[in-house]
Amino acid sequence: MATCRFFFGLSGTGKTTLSADPERFLIGDDEHVWTSTGVFNIEGGCYAKCIDLSREKEPEIFDAIRFGSVQENVVFDQWTREVDYADVSITENTRCAYPLKFIPNAYIPATIKSHPSNIILLTCDAFGVLPPVSKLSPEQTMYHFIAGYTAKVAGTEMGVTEPTATFSACFGGPFLVWHPYHYAEMLSAKMVAHTCPAWLLNTGWVGGGYGVGHRCPLKYTRQIVDAIHDGTLLNLPDSSYETMSCFGLSHPKVQVKDVPSAILNPQEAWEASGKAAEYKEKVRHLAGLFEKNFEQYAPQCSEAVIQAGPRTSFEPEKRK
Repeated sequence: MATCRFFFGLSGTGKTTLSADPERFLIGDDEHVWTSTGVFNIEGGCYAKCIDLSREKEPEIFDAIRFGSVQENVVFDQWTREVDYADVSITENTRCAYPLKFIPNAYIPATIKSHPSNIILLTCDAFGVLPPVSKLSPEQTMYHFIAGYTAKVAGTEMGVTEPTATFSACFGGPFLVWHPYHYAEMLSAKMVAHTCPAWLLNTGWVGGGYGVGHRCPLKYTRQIVDAIHDGTLLNLPDSSYETMSCFGLSHPKVQVKDVPSAILNPQEAWEASGKAAEYKEKVRHLAGLFEKNFEQYAPQCSEAVIQAGPRTSFEPEKRK
């Protein structure tokens, strides 16, 4: 039976890019319904960021931009109509909307009669401290789903030129009718019913924060997603994971596929550059932002979910 995976994430975290995977069918990059029998898409198309787009980096999206697609905020040659994707003189938030059928491996009709095999919560951490991938407990999944953390990076919102931490409950705060905990319970119930594990995937900065490190290479992020999909990460023994201070996140401490352990462990990269103290400071700062944000939801959340979130006072056992 075919399997699928769900991505949750805010703008700029990689939903469209990662879902346009040449190795798998695409049923959509947004707006899905998880029913009692499977999953279907209700949008019928994709909405991709175009900044620095090239066929070499993202061939599926690049080739989907043709007659019938709609581009926004791009600069193009008035005579040849060729778009300069590196030109951000209007805004870094250049976009293109195109029908689902423009992707070669689109699955049409966009419906599948099976349930997700993995839930992936996407974030783009500009502080450079969250691991590229973490295995989440059910309570951690609910917490991070409610928190909806990412960084506002240049290009996602008008006037944003430097990264800023932002939270949007359930990755869609303005659209929620009920308290976020209600949606988290619904998601958790689905996951339990269909034995579906969850992961926190950070597509943001590694080797340091914004301005020091660099964004995690797409080739590594894709390999991490592959490792989730084929069970590599799930089948790693507990001894291959370690726990992050303050956040309590369980992340691999060994190489996964071709992804180096130094990429998978932010602390290792910071320490290698002589910034161990700065790393700890940034971790506590970000954990404090999580704690402050969650105060508005805590009264209606279970104690187990509250305790599953970041705490500035939490320290795991020393690494062996």
